[in-house]
Amino acid sequence: MLNTAEILDQLARRRKNFSLSRDLYSDEGAYRADLEHIWYREWLFAVPACDIPKTGNHATLQVGAYPVVVVRGADGQIRAFHNVCRHRGQRLCPKQNGSSAKLVCPYHQWTYDLDGTLLFARDMGPDFDPSQFSLKPVECRVEGGMVFICLADDPPDFEPLGGFLRDYVGASDLSNAKVAFTSTIVENGNWKLVIENNRECYHCGGSHPSLCRSYSDNPLMTVMEGPNAASAEILAHWDRCDQAGLPARFVNDPGMQWRFARVPLLNNAESFTMSTKAAVKRRMGSIPWNDAGSLMFYHFPSSWHHFLPDHAIVFRLLPISATQTEVTSKWLVHKDAVEGVDYDLQKLTEVWLATNDEDRRVVEENQKGILSPAYEPGPYSPSQEQGVIHFVDWYVRRMMDRLSPRPAMAAE
Repeated sequence: MLNTAEILDQLARRRKNFSLSRDLYSDEGAYRADLEHIWYREWLFAVPACDIPKTGNHATLQVGAYPVVVVRGADGQIRAFHNVCRHRGQRLCPKQNGSSAKLVCPYHQWTYDLDGTLLFARDMGPDFDPSQFSLKPVECRVEGGMVFICLADDPPDFEPLGGFLRDYVGASDLSNAKVAFTSTIVENGNWKLVIENNRECYHCGGSHPSLCRSYSDNPLMTVMEGPNAASAEILAHWDRCDQAGLPARFVNDPGMQWRFARVPLLNNAESFTMSTKAAVKRRMGSIPWNDAGSLMFYHFPSSWHHFLPDHAIVFRLLPISATQTEVTSKWLVHKDAVEGVDYDLQKLTEVWLATNDEDRRVVEENQKGILSPAYEPGPYSPSQEQGVIHFVDWYVRRMMDRLSPRPAMAAE
């Protein structure tokens, strides 16, 4: 198991624009360092707010060692808490989704209000002060209808991202959406391999026949350097969106942790369907045309998303072990869209269900190859895998900055 000095050494020795070392994709020490310095310190996408639309609705997620519950209170506010009873540590909410008027521990029935306040604890004696045993909060922000959490006591500034969420995702009006379908799969691969696979379409033509009906694997359709630097087809699409007041142009975090851009689909396709036509009759938000393309939003380390005129798909990944990752996908439609009338669930989901499974197989074979002693890091394509380079560079910078020893304070 690698120690801090060994992890730093492998990060420092990585060749520019090459993949990472075998250990950084598989070693238990490297995995624990990833949790401590990435997953426990960054903002993470949790759920779309429409997943918990009513008072008492809650959703759970497991971030490394930390079980978390996200709940909508009686005041309409969404809050997050450590999903751990303050009595003897029982997990309060064991299911992925649920609803209850109060949060009641299934072990000894300690009862918490939806704001985390302890309301009832039986037979605890006259000196017991319930105000000292509220649920422990987790930092939580909601913007553009998306819920983010951060386990750090002092989280990074959320507002730069939050402003763009309001503008770009706001066009889809997720406050008037609902979850039509949820899929959760486990990929037997390191979380970084899952993101790397997502950040390029070099593999799409050979792996994703259904997706490639509507999504171009031409790298010029995803490689862009700024709001006025992209292929002629994308620039024309952005001009069209500008005229309609639809946010579309490339914006990003300076360190490439997140990015927004709306890109046209292949041959004026309307949606990610086998027919390439819209899957849902009722359009979402203020998006003016069926062929407005996909707003692509990614955020390291936990998520990527597609926001289309007729529906949205949000993707969340969570690490399970050094070589296992949970991927959850949710299909969102207008809240008034009726299954069987406005959309057919199979047609809505079949392309990305197939694509997710195809990606799972790719990642698992990638991990198996990397586990071989014969593996050594290989070069990324500068045209086809620019997105992978962005991610790996971000990861290496973050880890080296947070693992490097700080200089001692000078004595006064």
